[in-house]
Amino acid sequence: MMHMTFYWGPDVTLLIDSWKTDSWFSYFLTLIVCFLFAAFYQFMEDHRLRFKLLSSSHTAVGDVENVPLLYTKFFSNRRRAKFAGTVLFGINSAVNYFLMLAVMSFNGGVFVVIVVGLAVGYLLFRSGDDELILVEEDPCACG
Repeated sequence: MMHMTFYWGPDVTLLIDSWKTDSWFSYFLTLIVCFLFAAFYQFMEDHRLRFKLLSSSHTAVGDVENVPLLYTKFFSNRRRAKFAGTVLFGINSAVNYFLMLAVMSFNGGVFVVIVVGLAVGYLLFRSGDDELILVEEDPCACG
């Protein structure tokens, strides 16, 4: 039976029937995985926005030369950067929907860990000074 209100405890089924936690240890591992996926979402979103900046027609290549992971000869072509940004958008959308479905398990621990993971990921990957030069995005978490 699916819960329709928030509950606390180690018994949770997440995303698929075979991902059931029946002990505190498996619940703790599940919370770690949820935290890592939430932080990973912010990491990938940061890179997606940087690829969008690379593919933008208003941006000079010199603006992103400081980012060694992105500034390579392969991604100096705007079409390749746009394609890479599109692929990252698809990955981000999938991870985002998985996080949403995990929160819909209505387990309080899963909800708190995902929110904290998103906040920590934002702090680590997206709160730098260079965020001001990135393309303005819709803050909606749905894509």
